[in-house]
Amino acid sequence: MEKWDLIIIGAGVAGLTAGIYGARSGLKTLILDAGQAGGKLLLVPLIENYPGFPEGISGEELAKRIIEQCLKFGVEIHEFESVNEVEFRDFNKIVRTDKAEYTARAIIIASGSIHKRLRVPGEEEFEGRGVSYCALCDGAFFKGLKVLVVGGGNTAAISAIYLANLASKVYLAHRRNQLRAEEIYVKSLIEKGVEILWNTEVRRIRGSSKVESVLLYNNMRGEETDLPVDGVFICIGERPNSEFAKKSGIRVDEEGYIIVDMLQRTNIEGVYAAGDVTSHSIKQIGTAVGQAIVAASEAFKYVRRPYYA
Repeated sequence: MEKWDLIIIGAGVAGLTAGIYGARSGLKTLILDAGQAGGKLLLVPLIENYPGFPEGISGEELAKRIIEQCLKFGVEIHEFESVNEVEFRDFNKIVRTDKAEYTARAIIIASGSIHKRLRVPGEEEFEGRGVSYCALCDGAFFKGLKVLVVGGGNTAAISAIYLANLASKVYLAHRRNQLRAEEIYVKSLIEKGVEILWNTEVRRIRGSSKVESVLLYNNMRGEETDLPVDGVFICIGERPNSEFAKKSGIRVDEEGYIIVDMLQRTNIEGVYAAGDVTSHSIKQIGTAVGQAIVAASEAFKYVRRPYYA
């Protein structure tokens, strides 16, 4: 087994930030991710609320810069390597993946979250054939076509705004009569001509070889309507990617988020968590960065046992 001081599970913004701080402090640091380094940042068309970028920055560009900084300090990043199991043996932790087995003194879990599904008829059937969870990834396929975005938060609003530059018509369906998105995005939706369908739920996604329409239900009027569209972008939130952690004995809340204290410590000594996988109520790039810094600093104290710890 390869031995490391610190293993970080997840190469999103929290994991990469933890890597920077871990390696800079002198810890031999490995980051493992089931996908591509950068995580959800790679899917964000424009970030306007991260300090230092008054004109905004694309998630892809921000991810690129953080990855370069991470590698500069000597972090080893393994992409497309899924963690299947973690085991705790006193001061040593064992991490088993689909490719290898590693030991570490400390672990930071920054495995993020994954898209929630509507769980309606047609969603699974037409995934990749009109149903998508990423406007940036798939928006270009719907240039000049009609699309429906489902959701009421910032992600749904940003996706609808982005798609308005490509599609001939964009609808935004939200099951309530008020969006959760920030006001700046709501104004932009109006400016872009996005049609908001209030109190509206998706009942079924229809089509033959691809999406052709969506059966909608107005929960105020109790009416169903069939809306012809070529694509459906589902942006209804996320759930934590914490199943492997839960199986190992790490405490999670009723929704599956890893429970941490103010120092990002879990209930297992030497195991920390940061970012969207944690029970912190605010899920933002800035908060993920802050949590990762704390987690990495605490991991350093745990491994090196400095005089001030």
